Parts: sequence; structure tokens; C-alpha cells
Amino acid sequence: METRDKKIKEVQGRAWLFGDDIDTDVILPGKYLVLTDPNELAKHALEGLVSDFSRKISKGDIIVAGKNFGCGSSREHAPLALKYAGVGAVVARSFSRIFFRNAINIGLPVVVSKEARDVIKEGERLSIDLEGGFIIREDGSRLVVGKYPEFLLEILKDGGLLQNLKRRFGKEAKI
Repeated sequence: METRDKKIKEVQGRAWLFGDDIDTDVILPGKYLVLTDPNELAKHALEGLVSDFSRKISKGDIIVAGKNFGCGSSREHAPLALKYAGVGAVVARSFSRIFFRNAINIGLPVVVSKEARDVIKEGERLSIDLEGGFIIREDGSRLVVGKYPEFLLEILKDGGLLQNLKRRFGKEAKI
């Protein structure tokens, strides 16, 4: 296995606040599951909660939510729609386990923070250091978050699970 010094850049963007129990049908309504182009999926991300979300978000913006983000079905379409809409990371009090893993697998950072939703303000500029395990707020204060295990950081550094496997086992690997 090759060694790399590649670092995950800090995720930086404005905070978009959401509540508890944001399910995959809200993240991406089921009627769009027939779409295969991730850029088309992105146009419909969170459309039931924020009109024209995909047009309003800036690349790197950060979703900050309450508990149980990504509950519902196990479809990978939901985190894919968020990633291609430009979401740089999702911070939540807790995640559905399958959403958490699907997000990592496609290269979308997800961060557990018990306090972020209670203290971060809508539109506040944030910076997330995934390797250091903290969120830097606009006022310079920091929120400590759980650090990723090294194997998950490696997947994120590579841009997702598929890219990680190709790097580890060769581009010609039949994955």
C-alpha cells in the first residue's frame, strides 16, 4: 500500500440549520429515484424544506442538524444529491447509521456534534477540521467533535470508497 501525505482540506462554508429526523425522503423525494445523473439529483436536494436549495447553496456550505439525520430508507441517492448540490459536510447531533456510511462511501464528510445545532447560527461561517476533530466558528471559538478512525479518513481523502479501493488495489481492479 502506498503512503500518502494527502490531507483533507478544511471544509468551509455557511451553516444551513435543520431540525431533527430529516429523513431521506425529505433530503431527496422518492419520485426522483429514477434519475441517474447526480447533477440532476442535486437539483432536487431538500426542495421540500428550502425552495431552490440547490441554487441558494454555495459550494462547501455545511448542513447543521439535530438528531437522526438521514433516517428512513437506505438509498445512496440522498447523500449523493447533497454532495452534488455543493454541501461540503453535514454536522448533526446523530445520524442514521446507513446514511452515515453511505455519505462516507461517496466522500461526503459527516460529523457528529452534540452541541453544534444548539449554538451555531443560520448563515454563520464555519470551518471543520476533520483530522483535528473540531469546528471553528465565525467568532473563533471551537467545538470539539469526534475524530474519524484512520480508515474512514483514508476513504474521505480519496473521495469515496470506490476511489479508495481503486487506489489500494489498482485502477484495473474489478470492483
